[in-house]
Amino acid sequence: MDAGGLEYPMHGRGENRSARADDARIEAAVLRQLLALHPVHVTVEEAVREVAGDSKDFATRDAVERAIRELGAAGLVHRSGEIVLPSRAALRFHELFE
Repeated sequence: MDAGGLEYPMHGRGENRSARADDARIEAAVLRQLLALHPVHVTVEEAVREVAGDSKDFATRDAVERAIRELGAAGLVHRSGEIVLPSRAALRFHELFE
């Protein structure tokens, strides 16, 4: 899934608000992709490619990797080495609201 050519823009005064909104959008795209691919085991690199497309832009790729870390900290994904999977809680939530 190409999430619309994700970029990580920084905007003058609204930089923090825009950065938070961009982070949330990217986290949502990553989680949606992991849920859509489940039960397939996805590597971090595959998740980056699925969400960021073929972008070689460091900021875009870094944003996806940061999203994976944040989703893990929130308990929505599990990471084992290079494998990333949605957590049981994320799967249940998805099941309830699908």
